[in-house]
Order: sequence, then structure tokens, then C-alpha cells
Amino acid sequence: MAEVRLGENETIDSALRRFKKKIQRAGILSEVKRRERYEKPSLRRKRKAEAARKGVRY
Repeated sequence: MAEVRLGENETIDSALRRFKKKIQRAGILSEVKRRERYEKPSLRRKRKAEAARKGVRY
């Protein structure tokens, strides 16, 4: 779980920016988008095979 603590004189905007960066690095947003809808196992295999062909780490 991503957590950001506010500094002494830190603004909410900068803390929010740090939080978004942390979430992005952790891959939480991509995981949420992936789980938004059901993906059939055959389509999942097809997508992974395509990614492997392109050389994308997945």
C-alpha cells in the first residue's frame, strides 16, 4: 500500500504529486485497470504471447 506523509511545510499539491508517482511506480493503477473487467483465459494467453513477441516485460 502506498503511503505519503506530509512534510513540515509541504503543500497538499506536492504531496499529491508524490503520491501519484509512488502509485505509478508500484503499478497499482495498471493493476486496477487490468482487473476492471473479466478477461477470458484464452484472451489472457493471447495478450501475453503478443507481449512476449514484442519483447515487453509483463
